[in-house]
Amino acid sequence: MIYCGIDWGEKTHAVALVDDEGTLLAKRMITDDAAGYKLLIGLLAEHGDTEDTPIPVAIETPRGLLVAVLRTGKRQVYAVNPMAAARYRDRHSVTRKKSDPGDALVLANILRTDRHAHRPLPADSDQGRAIAVLARAQQDAVWSRQQLANQLRSLLREYYPAALDAYHQRWQNGLCRPEARILLELAPTPAKAARLSLAQLRSAIRRAGRQRGIDADAESIRGVLRAEYAHQPTLVEDAMGRQMLALLRQLDAACMAADELAEAVEEAFPQHPDAEIILSFPGLGTQLGARILAEIGDDHTRFATARGMKAYAGASPITRASGKKTSVTRRWIKNDRLNHTGYLWAFASLRSSPGAKAHYDRRREAGDWHAAAQRNLFNKMIGQLYHCLQNHLVFDEAQAFPTKLLTVAA
Repeated sequence: MIYCGIDWGEKTHAVALVDDEGTLLAKRMITDDAAGYKLLIGLLAEHGDTEDTPIPVAIETPRGLLVAVLRTGKRQVYAVNPMAAARYRDRHSVTRKKSDPGDALVLANILRTDRHAHRPLPADSDQGRAIAVLARAQQDAVWSRQQLANQLRSLLREYYPAALDAYHQRWQNGLCRPEARILLELAPTPAKAARLSLAQLRSAIRRAGRQRGIDADAESIRGVLRAEYAHQPTLVEDAMGRQMLALLRQLDAACMAADELAEAVEEAFPQHPDAEIILSFPGLGTQLGARILAEIGDDHTRFATARGMKAYAGASPITRASGKKTSVTRRWIKNDRLNHTGYLWAFASLRSSPGAKAHYDRRREAGDWHAAAQRNLFNKMIGQLYHCLQNHLVFDEAQAFPTKLLTVAA
């Protein structure tokens, strides 16, 4: 058996091949381009790599063009955490010496000695991986949008509090709404905002796409903008207005990106075979469902049990026992994206599922804080999702929460 380790780099990669005895068979530096990938495939073929019996490869990253090339066919690619690889390095050298060829050799030996303790990258379909790209990008765009909105809110508090009273507290999503962004661009300073007429306000609200309640909003906004507030000096106020416009352009771009990516997810996710099962769960719409699929993948053999999926999501607790001391705490090492999505999922399910609401209430009555009760609910529901995906079943409220429904009925 031959094992390959690759120390990934930005421009070059170090490759090492070892046999069952740990003998170094070959080492080489390859470039990060098509010529380098071709050289790597040729090197593997020289040492017995075939389509039916490919050489397993260990690398420290799960994504990129190099990984995409290696994942063709039946080859198993193991993404080893860099921190774990650093611990293995200490087994071979106490002097803490480090080199790229040496790290590649360490990765190859990880597969040789502890391959059973590591998992290869899941065999997700191209459709599932494409949805993962879109869902993660949309999630990143939403986070970026919120970060920029928070920065804009902090800046407005320093010189333009009337804008917060008129826009941020009036509409849901506040400064991310198109009405607020158009009005801020029209009047970037309090002095300019106070001079806006009703006609200008109505026109700006219409340009944002509003069709109802325009006159009432325009009247109310004008009253807030003309109220008495403290002001910065004129030159400082104008300078901060320019700063606000620069930040507003970034927010416009983030809002546009989030909306466009959301549309792409809406188009791609329902076409996936697992979408019907995922969307049958209470609290899961297209966006959250796509994020769930993006993180768990569509390779149903990835998790041997529901317990493994729960641990991966950070929903199940972790026990630490040593001597007479035992503690049960929340899990910190987890998939942060899936864990964040699970929090939103559990929160949304409280309104759409009587059983989920009864389970949450029972945990609160038992003494759990809100976050702990939601985490427990997420733990239960992701286990149910695992069962449904493995058996190709849609969610059934009566089977998912039978005792909870009986309690509610009573």
